[in-house]
Amino acid sequence: MSSGNSSLLVSCKNKSGAEKHYLPALRAAGWAGLIQLVAPGDPLPDLAGVTGFLLTGGDDIHPRHWDEAEAVHPKAEVDADRDAFEIPLIRAAWDRKLPILGICRGEQILNVALGGSMVQDVPDHYGCEPTRHQHGTPDIPDMRHRVQLAPGSRLRALLGEDVFLVNSRHHQAVKRVAPPLAAVGWHLDTIHAGTGPLVEAVEAVDPSRWVFGVQWHPENLVGLKGPAGDAARDLFAAFVQALGSRARTPSN
Repeated sequence: MSSGNSSLLVSCKNKSGAEKHYLPALRAAGWAGLIQLVAPGDPLPDLAGVTGFLLTGGDDIHPRHWDEAEAVHPKAEVDADRDAFEIPLIRAAWDRKLPILGICRGEQILNVALGGSMVQDVPDHYGCEPTRHQHGTPDIPDMRHRVQLAPGSRLRALLGEDVFLVNSRHHQAVKRVAPPLAAVGWHLDTIHAGTGPLVEAVEAVDPSRWVFGVQWHPENLVGLKGPAGDAARDLFAAFVQALGSRARTPSN
């Protein structure tokens, strides 16, 4: 896809890891434009000329970003530097109405930056076994549970699937959904009496915005056959299509 001089911003902790696992999925989906990898320690990038924002997976989010009084959970591995780097970028990208895709931690920090909160430890909150959402590696995805998408959601329309298997490597999860977002995917077998089923996907309430977050790792699934691979490829293809549309639109 032609993209002129526009660039895709990709925020990560480890640039070599992002180059290995995320960039091939973007290229396979048709993104031929520039990719700007940024990480904590880099200068905050200027979003002029940026056509979209991808937030990759990583470590945990500090609870002070949703509740100053909430202590860090003993099992949390907080990446405070990345929190401080990404939250202002997300808000700036949101203000510019850029397409945004958040993956795993990326979905979580998107939710927090826009006013949501998190479950700090899934097994502790939901009372499930510690391994329920911790399987496989980036190189060897292990498909252990299904995601149910909301039938009327835009994400369901993009992916073409109601229910499909996903890989799962996380111990935090969305708790209170940010007001500009809506929960549109769940793991129905991980449920809490007070907060409901574990949130697996969110999307912007405003249909004019291309903003989605998923708790699983589709970048590891694009080479698979079957519904999970189809859904992963469709997600990246839809993102690239949104990037192309944005690149052809004058900046706000």
